[in-house]
Parts: sequence; structure tokens; C-alpha cells
Amino acid sequence: MKIGAASAASGISERMIRHYEKIGLMPKAARRDSGYRDYDERDLHTLRFIGRARDAGFPIEEIRQLLTLWNDRERSSADVKALALARAAELKKKANELDAMRRSLEHLAERCHGDNRPDCPILIDLEGKD
Repeated sequence: MKIGAASAASGISERMIRHYEKIGLMPKAARRDSGYRDYDERDLHTLRFIGRARDAGFPIEEIRQLLTLWNDRERSSADVKALALARAAELKKKANELDAMRRSLEHLAERCHGDNRPDCPILIDLEGKD
């Protein structure tokens, strides 16, 4: 199938499919005599794997590791689990940071009158002057 059909079937944009091929995250697709890329079911399976890994928060290099583990039938599931737990810990850390930023902004917004006056504690805080 051509790249448009592979994109529709996998949920990965054509641009990202080309990018994943360019960076070697997935093998370059076979080419038809016309020069068009030709994707098969295995390619779709790989694209869906990459898409689900991205949705789970894995960055490209960790997806590369997961793909290697996925294709290695001699792998240890402990290696996969370690990657997943490390990513979960990183996501938890980011969630805590985002929550702290949200609380800070809400606190600043509570202190702002939100009227026609020019003084604004939000801008003062962002300016760094106390």
C-alpha cells in the first residue's frame, strides 16, 4: 500500500512516517517500480507500535530500544519493565512539576484584581521584582 493508505491504517501522518524512516526508527519501505513507497502488514504493525509507544509518552530513543526488544525473542521482560517504570517515573515527575506550575498560576490569578487597573501581580511576579 502507498504511504497515504499506510498513514490512514496506522494513524501516523505521512510526514511522521517519512521522518521515522529517515531517522532509522523503522526500515525504509520497499519501492514500487513507479518509485512510490510500498508498505506491508509488518510495516503497519511497526507503525502502530511506534504510535502506541508515543502515546504512552516514550521519546524516540526509548522507542528505538523498545523496538529492538520487541524484535528480540531472546529478550528479558525485565528490560522492558525497567524502561516502562523509568518512563512512568519521569512522567510522574513532570506531572508534579506541571501541578506546581498550575497552583502557582492560580495563586497569582487570585491575587490579580482582573479589572481596569494597570497593576497586576502576575506581571510583577513574571518580571521577577518583589
